[in-house]
Amino acid sequence: MENIWVVLIAILIFLGFAFLFWKFTNKDIKKEYGKKAWKHWPSRLSYWQAVILYSTGLTVITMFVLRWATILDF
Repeated sequence: MENIWVVLIAILIFLGFAFLFWKFTNKDIKKEYGKKAWKHWPSRLSYWQAVILYSTGLTVITMFVLRWATILDF
């Protein structure tokens, strides 16, 4: 039962980092690519891959820090 809470916390942290990354970079990336290139799917795919990669990395780091700080015991 405790592992379910750890997974839920990790998912919430991941979604939080993904939202923050999207919120802070979405307008700049659209402006950099331009309207025509942004509608082309490889541009969006590489952007969302970056969102997932950075969010995953930050989530893993955060989970290790929480474990080190003994807030989570898993």
